[in-house]
Order: sequence, then C-alpha cells, then structure tokens
Amino acid sequence: MSFFNSIRSAGFRRGPARLLAGICGGIAAKTGVNVWLVRLLTLLLFALPVLGWGVYAGVWILTPNQSGSIPLERWLGR
Repeated sequence: MSFFNSIRSAGFRRGPARLLAGICGGIAAKTGVNVWLVRLLTLLLFALPVLGWGVYAGVWILTPNQSGSIPLERWLGR
C-alpha cells in the first residue's frame, strides 16, 4: 500500500463546508463538532504563527478532498 493510499484509507476528507481549504469542515464532519467551533480553535492556533500556519499547510497538502485527490500527490505527478 502506498503512502497516499494509506492517507486515503484513514477516512478523513476535506469538508464540503469550505471557507478556504476545507480542513476545518473535514475535522468537524469527522469529529461531530460544530464547524464554527473548529474554525474558532483554528484561528486561535494561528496566534502561534509558525506552528499554526505550518500545521494548517501541512494538513492541507496531505488531506484528500471529497473525490480522494491529494494535492501533494498531484504536485508530484502521481
């Protein structure tokens, strides 16, 4: 099983309720927490500039969208 297939098999997808990349919507859908609470917690995480933005960007490039496409995989040409 490839690295990207193992990410897909985790069952986490970027959410359809999107403002930017859909990460908060995906977390809310997977955990059952209100999407606005997840967005608020994400904004608080951004108060730690390097950590907040770095974690968000890392999750974004590794998280599949609703169709299963992963940005990093597309960028690598796979």
